[in-house]
Amino acid sequence: MSTRFDIDALRTMVAGVDAGSFARAAIQLGRSQSAVSMQLKRLEEQAGQTLFERQGRGLALTEAGDALLAYARQIVALHDEAAVVLGASHSASTVRIGLPQDFFEDVMPRAVSRFAKQRPDVHVEVRAGRNYALEEEVHAGKLDLALAFAQPGASRSGTLLATLPLYWFAGKRAPVLADRKARVPLVLFDHPCLFRHAAMRALDQKRRAWRLALTTPSLAGVWAALKLGHGITVRTGHNVPRGVQRLGDAGLPRLPALELRLFERSNLSGVAAELRDVLAAVANEEIR
Repeated sequence: MSTRFDIDALRTMVAGVDAGSFARAAIQLGRSQSAVSMQLKRLEEQAGQTLFERQGRGLALTEAGDALLAYARQIVALHDEAAVVLGASHSASTVRIGLPQDFFEDVMPRAVSRFAKQRPDVHVEVRAGRNYALEEEVHAGKLDLALAFAQPGASRSGTLLATLPLYWFAGKRAPVLADRKARVPLVLFDHPCLFRHAAMRALDQKRRAWRLALTTPSLAGVWAALKLGHGITVRTGHNVPRGVQRLGDAGLPRLPALELRLFERSNLSGVAAELRDVLAAVANEEIR
């Protein structure tokens, strides 16, 4: 007898992994934890293999579970898309995208707005994230699409949209940098960060001393710190707010460029492919 997987059990599996906890997934799905446990047990019976193993208070995927997860994502996505297209379901299909915070005020809202005119029934889930995490989440199937910065030549996947130069920026109350012996105060993202790495490496290569004046996971926090004169930072020239200016000849080293790439998961659904095309078009328009 051929194996037949329960679509609801597959959906629960995907929800639990994405939520980081099957207890949280139970809440999201409106089910009891015992019902979720029964679904996972049924899934193992259907697979004929152990898919989950106890890890602390939660469950982790075994090697077999990890293999099934990739198929589960595709099966659930295609099931929901087919149901919506055929009118068998009024629930919206979901496309999950990730972007750096740099594009949350222009690229993201314009792309989502344009896409909504084409597909008003589709739910778009947007996440802000770090570049390394965004690319990894696409490859893991946790995101359908992502815009992310990459070092030139470092990434072999994704579509290259642009190569963007990096610049030094400061607020109008910029710190004095004329004294070459004084340490350069840096306002940067937490580690790991491509911009942070570029700034530190460029200064080190020129044997220019530096110090971390402020670190934050928030781009808005970086801009606010610069406006108050806490230090300088490194960014592209995209969407720089008022009160922040590009530094001219301040004795600072030149910086490398970064690539902007569009990543997509394998076996992308038709709906997600439509959003991919819209996102790429809007990004190219805004980054010129």
